Amino acid sequence: MDNPPYDTARLAACAAEIIENTRELALLGWTPATSSNFSMRLDERYAAITVSGRDKGKLAASDLMVVDFDGRPVATQHLPSAETLLHTQLYKRFPEIGCVLHTHSQTQTVAARLFGGAGRVRFEDYELIKAFRGQSTHATSMSVPVLPNNQHMPTLAAQVDVLLDAGPIWGYLIDGHGLYAWGADMAEARRHLEAFEFLLACELQMRTLRP
Repeated sequence: MDNPPYDTARLAACAAEIIENTRELALLGWTPATSSNFSMRLDERYAAITVSGRDKGKLAASDLMVVDFDGRPVATQHLPSAETLLHTQLYKRFPEIGCVLHTHSQTQTVAARLFGGAGRVRFEDYELIKAFRGQSTHATSMSVPVLPNNQHMPTLAAQVDVLLDAGPIWGYLIDGHGLYAWGADMAEARRHLEAFEFLLACELQMRTLRP
């Protein structure tokens, strides 16, 4: 399309930021076997998101595409991730959200399996709770929800909407799958993602150390 309905300079900037951060996350082993998907808001109608099936450690600008907030491709023949609705529902609901990151680290996947029956992982009195927006003290508790996996994205998105209706959260796990985390921009989303990873690893380690 000669004149796409979005700012191409903004798309290029978002693509560069996604590529840089995704390569770092791939080096950590959080995006195995072309898994995971990443997006950034372009404006009040569109988002840039990774094209389905691409190696996240070797992304190029052509591996990013644009979707509207209903998850439909815009000015492209590429296919977005099957989980695009889980990104765009956040942009549609919350104008302040600018970035959504979804990874599949071993820690996230194991924690989601272990705590799937409980429906949440609870963190209490960890200093790193303060890494999340709105948290100013370690002397508190917070939970990350765990949803059952579902290949039907509208159903899974509807379950996420129920979580979002219940109050502010910065991420959720999908059983046997991985973690979604988000923030106002890439830096905040990355901070939330890394804080979740650390806290989940602590909870798993505590399980092995408790008698």
